[in-house]
Amino acid sequence: MEDELRAAGAVHIAGVDEVGRGAWAGPVVVCAAVTAFGPPPELPGRGQRTVRLTDSKLLGPAQREAFAEVLPDWLTCHAYGASAPEEIDEVGMTEALRRAACRALEALPLRPDVVLLDGAHDFLGRPWRVRCEVKADQRSVSVAAASVLAKVHRDRLMAEIGEEHPAYGFAANAGYPSPVHQQALAEAGPTPHHRLSWSYLDDLPQWRHLRKHRDPLAGSGQMTLL
Repeated sequence: MEDELRAAGAVHIAGVDEVGRGAWAGPVVVCAAVTAFGPPPELPGRGQRTVRLTDSKLLGPAQREAFAEVLPDWLTCHAYGASAPEEIDEVGMTEALRRAACRALEALPLRPDVVLLDGAHDFLGRPWRVRCEVKADQRSVSVAAASVLAKVHRDRLMAEIGEEHPAYGFAANAGYPSPVHQQALAEAGPTPHHRLSWSYLDDLPQWRHLRKHRDPLAGSGQMTLL
């Protein structure tokens, strides 16, 4: 994809990908990665095979960590943006994701000529020049790099949060609803890092009163506590 865009005149191409959209706890994190010219790094595999850069979900934890060590030296630049649970509760995931992506792009030391998004929906809009592509994290090296870096960055962050709240197993589940996480929620309730507007609280009678609901008529992300 990058070769096609460069042939059309683009120089700085930023791949953007997110992680944490479906988690019950922790931020949604976005990485914007601007690729360099030349082939991306590869990892040694079994025998004569090598491991190519691809969607983070297709790589194992050790492979993601290894790529995260070498990618910054290959990329022209990269940056992260995030939206905290409180912001997700206030404005909803779509807007929170847009804000996190804009923060990542605005943190880059240069302005991309094109922004590549994984999927069919442009959640960024103006002023960015956006190209959406289904499975871009498998077809674009810049989106694949962003996918890996975002995943590793957020996993490390959730491991740090897990040290404050060991019962929830955040180092292993990254805030997603594993059995350990769900048991801790049922026994101790949500932490300050949980998203309180999500429906999982409806299944926890003793904590249901903490559920936050956005007022769709307010238009400014106002919250009500029901």
